[in-house]
Parts: sequence; structure tokens; C-alpha cells
Amino acid sequence: MKNIRNFCIIAHIDHGKSTLADRLLEVTHTISERDMQAQVLDDMDLEREKGITIKSHAIQINYAYNNEDYILNLIDTPGHVDFSYEVSRALAACEGALLLVDATQGIQAQTISNLYLAIENDLEIIPVLNKIDMDGAMIEEVKDQIIELIGCKPEEILLASARTGVGVEEILHAIVQRIPPPKGNPDAPLQALIFDSVFNSFRGIIVYYRILNGSIKKGDKVKFVSTELEYEADEVGVLKLGLEPKNEVKTGDVGYIITGIKNAKEVRVGDTITLASNPSPQMIQGFEEVKPMVFAGIFPVNTDDFEELRDCMDKLQLNDASLTYELETSQALGFGFRCGFLGMLHMEIIQERLEREFNQTVITTVPNVSFIAYTTKGEKIIVNNPTEMPDPVRTEKIEEPFIKAQIITKPEYIGNIMTLCLGKRGILTNQSYLTTTRVELMFEMPLTEIVFDFYDKLKSQTRGYASFDYHPIGYRDSDIAKMDILLNGDKVDALSALIHRSRAQDFGRKLCEKLKELLPRQQFQIAIQAAIGAKVIARETISALRKDVTAKCYGGDISRKRKLLEKQKEGKKRMRQIGNVEVPQEAFLAVLKLDE
Repeated sequence: MKNIRNFCIIAHIDHGKSTLADRLLEVTHTISERDMQAQVLDDMDLEREKGITIKSHAIQINYAYNNEDYILNLIDTPGHVDFSYEVSRALAACEGALLLVDATQGIQAQTISNLYLAIENDLEIIPVLNKIDMDGAMIEEVKDQIIELIGCKPEEILLASARTGVGVEEILHAIVQRIPPPKGNPDAPLQALIFDSVFNSFRGIIVYYRILNGSIKKGDKVKFVSTELEYEADEVGVLKLGLEPKNEVKTGDVGYIITGIKNAKEVRVGDTITLASNPSPQMIQGFEEVKPMVFAGIFPVNTDDFEELRDCMDKLQLNDASLTYELETSQALGFGFRCGFLGMLHMEIIQERLEREFNQTVITTVPNVSFIAYTTKGEKIIVNNPTEMPDPVRTEKIEEPFIKAQIITKPEYIGNIMTLCLGKRGILTNQSYLTTTRVELMFEMPLTEIVFDFYDKLKSQTRGYASFDYHPIGYRDSDIAKMDILLNGDKVDALSALIHRSRAQDFGRKLCEKLKELLPRQQFQIAIQAAIGAKVIARETISALRKDVTAKCYGGDISRKRKLLEKQKEGKKRMRQIGNVEVPQEAFLAVLKLDE
């Protein structure tokens, strides 16, 4: 056990985690040259296309140092703020972390928040300065930033270039020397922490765990503590590039187990595995439940595909524990799910994965956050969906979630950021210079304003030089109204939105204009209205397709023409009463792209 090291790599987006992981695997010959490719641990096409890591990936490396063989378990983690839950789970399975900082960009917001996560878990932190071969590398400046942040000695910072492979050997030495071996009692009852799982259509659910005490053998009868269900271990083993079966996985190791579980509800991330014959009395304190930030409805395009979509959501939730969902019905879209995501990128990725991995075409409704409404009777209602909003007459007050946003940028972009954040109802709480060329701005902002396009706008306003991180700070009173969209007087519930009253009129007008472009013309006139309660705040009209009924009258009295036009008018009126307006799928997506 003293020769095992469990570590992960944490960093801001694009600081070179996956490339460093590639080099570590290459130098230790964990992967043959034939299998080598860029971002080798990112096994989804999506991850390669976007150049980001979405899932944490574990792999075991064998490394010889001073004539001793060491086993290094590496967990590569995502860098984007939307996937921070993946990072927190990876940290729970490790004793040490490589903190990677890009020498050309310096310390950014996500670096700091991931670092705090690692410190909370008492991990040994090894600072690594990456991309030192780049022309724009500011090695000394960034070293000072790291020293100021962690309080380490200058000689403890390792210099490396993951692209060229410089300094990778030194990193391996540091992992062996500085990271403590796992503590645990091999003779105690089995205690293993589940930190991930994946669905395999042939073998059922494969569960990844880290053993804290005891060991697990093939054929053992194991018990999952929180569900109290028992299974037989058909196969146990360690994670190389594929799965490598072993007869026994010992204390301190990271491994997998296949028990032939088919039902996704039976496996919970953060659960404890123990032996049925000799159970461990207490559960391991895993990680807290995930708190979704953004809610949106996901509906199948054909209502018949609902059951299939439910299965796909179950399987996806196994692989992505931060996704939460519950059933929902909508008059316009039928049966579907109300899903909770950690952010807009997370929502986009889930939608893409449903389409790619499970061939599901889905409609996503307007994303929103959860509000708290207090009624005049003193009841407290949590509103995740515009349809749950109580009647304005019965509502005492509404509170919306606020976040504390931390933005790190160059001084020349302060003006742009101020304009953007204050326009989003933000309040500046603090501004401090970290160095002469880096400013940290702290804002308190409503989460609603960040959900849509804040991140993209921030990047474009600062030419990509700002980094952004946030965490919730509770709920505050706010003037939130529910805005409905009416087509010929009928509400389309899938287009309703909860919005701040000051922004409602502008938003309503834009939405009506957009719908006017997208809805096909009918034989009758269609009125598109945006309304708050009974008050209409914006309106557009789509005129009817008309046939020239007077074409056959050539000459003659005007009253004959008028008679035909009146008859047509009556027909249109009748048609409008029975005709319904089909809303095309593009209309639901239009709401997401209003500013374009």
C-alpha cells in the first residue's frame, strides 16, 4: 500500500490538463504508441470536438522510481465551472492534486475555486507551471501569483510543458515523493466509496470506486449501504486504458466492479460498498447532494418516444450524477421532464449527448432558475417552472437566487465588465488588484441574468481575457413577473417565462417579433401577444392568407363585390374559432437566441 499514489489534475479551462495526462501516460509507457492520440482519456467525440473535458477519467499508471515499482492512479478532471461536481467527486478519491497553471495566462477564477475544493479535502497540492515553451510565458510573474495564492516556496513550483514533454519526469518524481500513500486498514471490513459509474449495454452498470478499508475479491457478496441491496461481484479489477480484471482489489486502490445491475436507480454516486457477510457499520461521508442552478423542460418530439426517453435519462444520470430530473406535462408539448443542470454548457452537453449516444431528438424549453414565492396565507412555494407560479393576487413576495461572481481580468477591460454586470442588475462589492496587470472584481448578481448568455458576452467584451466563477449566496426579494405568450388568446405554456418586471416589456416585444417570423401563415389572422396577468405588454399580428374572391366579378355593382367579401370575412371568423396554431420546433429554440 505504501507504493500507491492517488492524484488528480485540477486547473482552469484550457490550461493543458488533458495534454499533461497524455504525456504522463506516454512517459510511463502505460499506452502503446499505436493507441496514442491527443486527449486520450477523453473518450466522447463531443469532448474532442469542443476540446474540453466533460467527465473525470481514472487510469492506473505503473512507474518505477529508485528501483521500486509504484502504482499511480490518475484522475483527469474537467475545468469548466459547470462540471465542478465532477471535480469534487474526483478529489474525494485522491490524496494529492497537481494544480496546473498556464504560464501565459496566470491564475484564473476556476483555478482558485478548484484549489479551495482541494484544500477542503486536505489534499497535498503540487503546483505546476505549464506551457513554459510558449512565447508569451510570464514565468516569474505567474510564479509570484502561485506563491501568493498557496504560500509555497519558489523551488516547490515545477516548470513543465505538456506539449513538448519538458519537466514530465520531475512531475512524476514529485508525485511519488510529496503525495502521501493512502491510509487505511487492509484487515478492516470493506469500505469503498463510489465516485462514478457508467452504463454498458452488454454488462449492465460498471461502478468505479476507491477502497478506503479492506479489500474486494471476485465472487464476493457485496452490499450497497444506502439502498441496502446485495449483489455478487462477477468481475472486479483496475482501470487501465480499458478495464483490466483482477482477482482482488486492495486497500487504497481505485477499481471497478461489475455485478450485472441493470436498473440505474440502484447505484448512487457517493454511496458506500461493503461486504454482505461482514458489513462495515458506518457509511463514508461522501460529497453533498448536487444543487442544480438552471432548470429547463426536455420533451420528446414524438409523444410516443416518452418511455424511451425516460430510459435514456436514467442511463445518462448514471454517467453524470449532477443531472436531476422529474416528470412534467405541458399542454403544448405533452409528457416530458423538468431537468436541473449546473449551467448552460451542461444543458447543451446533455442535449447533445441525448442526440448522439441515444438517438433522441428533443425539444428544450426556456431555461430558468428556481424562485421562492410566498403567498398571502404565508405558504412558501418553490417555483422551478413558470406554470407553478401562484396567482399574482395571492402572492405576497417573490425571492430570486443571488450569486457572488468573481471575475479576474486585465485592467483595460474593467469598463466593459462594469457596463455588462450593472446592466444585468449586478452590484459591485469589491475590486482589488492581484498584480499590476490583473484585477479581481466581485459582484453580487441575480442568477437569472447569468443563465442565458452572460458567459459568452463576458468573453466577447474582454477578448477572452476574463475568467469567471460563481457560487450561490441565497435568496433575495425581487420584482419577478410571469410573462405568458398568447396565440389568438390561447396560452402556450412552453413559452412562458419568469422575468424581472423592468425587463419584461423589452423581452416580450423581441419574442413576439421573433415568433412572427417563425410561425407559418394560416388561412386566418393570428394575434401573438405577450401578457403579464391580464395586461398585454406587446403584440404582433400575422395576417391571413387570402384568396381573391372578387376576381370573377368583372364590372357590375359594387354591392356584389361587398357581398362576396363579407361572406369571406364570415368564413375567416368561423375558421379562426376552430383553427389552432401549430408552433414549430424552431419557435421554442428562438427564445434562447433572442439577442442574435
